[in-house]
Amino acid sequence: MAIGRVTQNMMVRSSMAAIETNASRLAESQERLSTGRKLNRPSDSPTDTIAAMRVRAEKAELAQHTRNAEDGLGWLNQLDGAFSSITTQVRRARDLALQGANEGMSSAAAREALAVEVDQLRESLKSAANTQYLGRPVFGGVTAGSQAYDANGDWIGEAGAVNRTIGNGVVIAVNVNGPDVFGVDGASLFDELESLSNSLRAGDSTGIRGSIDALNAREQKIVTTHADVGIRAGRLEGVLTQATSSELTLTARLSDLEDADLIKSAIDVKLQEVAYQSALASSSRILSVSLLDYLR
Repeated sequence: MAIGRVTQNMMVRSSMAAIETNASRLAESQERLSTGRKLNRPSDSPTDTIAAMRVRAEKAELAQHTRNAEDGLGWLNQLDGAFSSITTQVRRARDLALQGANEGMSSAAAREALAVEVDQLRESLKSAANTQYLGRPVFGGVTAGSQAYDANGDWIGEAGAVNRTIGNGVVIAVNVNGPDVFGVDGASLFDELESLSNSLRAGDSTGIRGSIDALNAREQKIVTTHADVGIRAGRLEGVLTQATSSELTLTARLSDLEDADLIKSAIDVKLQEVAYQSALASSSRILSVSLLDYLR
């Protein structure tokens, strides 16, 4: 069996290659320890890099859906407050109508007082109908204006849904079109209150009873729509709760892919330092060989 000749030059090149390899490994270990990351560049692990990019994309998408849900919840909470106020005022108007319908206990002066309060409720309800969220009327549909109703109580909004995407293919409307709550112009809550006020002043018991029926129906519509708003708000709250859990899961997954185990990295640095020092020591013995060593 023939044995190839090992030259001094071959040993030198081999020693230098070992030194460079160990130096490179030591540098990589020190970088992981100093940065706290095991993925400092794509070449560190192309597979993990691709996985980390996907996780980051999922986190960005989740963050956007979370912002959408939070904004939508803001709309719905504003609607919830408005509906509570509107319901209370409509019930008060109906109570006033019931008082006015009692002919035996209602004088002209008393009916005038009732009519004045109804007028005040009408103005207050017009204000509630223009409730805004971040400068946009929650009952205005998709209008670009700042109001849903004008001074006369006529709807000036634009019918449409203000939607928020809260998941892949999951969209939810966060507004309510004014006519769906207050009725259409000519037969709206504001028209009904104006009619009630006129009937009270005129002592028109038939008109007052008609207003009572109209307000009962209007209250039922308001309560039903309010309940729908509450259901949508609950759905968004559920989305936000789930988003918190998903965020923690994705963050943990990203940490597994990108972050280094500091204890393991510290041990690895020590091991690589020993290997590097050993390579230097052995190479110094090889590189120090002279012609005299061959003549011994």
